[in-house]
Amino acid sequence: MTLKFAVSLLFLLPTLASSNITLADEKAQSLIDIYHQALAHDPTLASALSANKAAQEIIEQGKALYRPTVNFSADASTTQSHIRYLSGTPPPGSTNFENLKATIEARQPIYRKQNLVEMDQAATQVSLADKQYHLSQQELILRTTQAYFEVLIAQDKIALINAQKAAILSQLDQAKATFEVGTATITDVNEAQARYDLIIAQEIAAVNEFEIAKRSVEAITGELPTKLATVKPDIQVTQLSQNMQNWQQVGLQNNLNIQIQQDALKLAEQEVERANAGHLPTLDAVASVGDSYSNGSPSVFSTGNDLKSATIGLQLQIPLYAGGAITSKARQAVLNKQKALDDVDIARRNTDLETQRAYLNLGTTIAQVKALEQALTSSQSQLDSTKLGYEVGVRTSVDVLNAQQQLFSAKRDLLQARYNYLVNIIRLKAASGLVAEADLQDINQQLVSSGNAN
Repeated sequence: MTLKFAVSLLFLLPTLASSNITLADEKAQSLIDIYHQALAHDPTLASALSANKAAQEIIEQGKALYRPTVNFSADASTTQSHIRYLSGTPPPGSTNFENLKATIEARQPIYRKQNLVEMDQAATQVSLADKQYHLSQQELILRTTQAYFEVLIAQDKIALINAQKAAILSQLDQAKATFEVGTATITDVNEAQARYDLIIAQEIAAVNEFEIAKRSVEAITGELPTKLATVKPDIQVTQLSQNMQNWQQVGLQNNLNIQIQQDALKLAEQEVERANAGHLPTLDAVASVGDSYSNGSPSVFSTGNDLKSATIGLQLQIPLYAGGAITSKARQAVLNKQKALDDVDIARRNTDLETQRAYLNLGTTIAQVKALEQALTSSQSQLDSTKLGYEVGVRTSVDVLNAQQQLFSAKRDLLQARYNYLVNIIRLKAASGLVAEADLQDINQQLVSSGNAN
């Protein structure tokens, strides 16, 4: 690829140019700003909130199981009949009459074991729904943090590539000039040209990553981010004060996934109790008031009547045989309880694993930041020495290009390690069940609101 073609290729990428244009006086959005947008517009959290509100109605439904029920029923009918007697009198004849009936019945459960268990289940289901909503809030904090720093690393890659491209272009111009005067070979020109063409391809990929990262934020907040606050260049990493075992204990005590499965186990235990209650008798208090009217009957002595009645009493029902359904449901409930026990164990193991992974990753990024800070200093010194050697003729342009590449790689890796450090703090807090908005406030202190977004 020639320099002319490489430059023309840039004009085919409008996003490349637009992504590097920002208003100097535009206020950068911080991590907290993006999180507050997410709280207001994230559809996943909104769905969890709606599910939580719907679950709150289960409590009222449970209470209704032991409240009285009142039903009104009415019916009306017309009867036509014709009678013929085979012997004797009276003579045959036809009749036509109407029947009207209305009843109000009230029923108050006195003892229904199944209903009592269902009331307890309602409370457990609401507790489970509350934990699921709180888990969605914690997951939003982690998702927002990850998406935010993905944008930062993507835009930093573009900035580093632009700086590297300028350095390579300068080296290319110098190689061409020295080649024209005969003090360098065509190899130096070709090497610099190849590096320049490669950096153009990397820039295209970096711009694409940046656009994708911004749209990941948009999926959470409903808006494309324009300018984000960057991390302070003098960020200080802090060593972990607690060992891994302590974090594991905290995770087992506070992780919401474990608590959700524990509520599911409690619900399964209550379901076993409810299924076994199907064998028990039920007792209700029943009262009814009725009024029936008829102006005739098929009888030969047809007379009308108007009957008003009131009844109050107790109704006892004892299940004797239901085709084996009750016993089968009880066995099914026991098996579901065993599954719930297994799910609790799975949640504990996953939490333990995630806590260990987050702890080790955070410890690694802390060490990486310190090592890469030293590597950046060493790479800068190497580049300075290589440039000096090139000027006095003991180093080639290829050596300079390699040193530049190493310097920019060190810068990129250091930025990535710093971002990973901040994200891994949230990951560890999330795995242990302790993550909250206050943790984002702490990270926000490491950001520069006036930083350039690109």
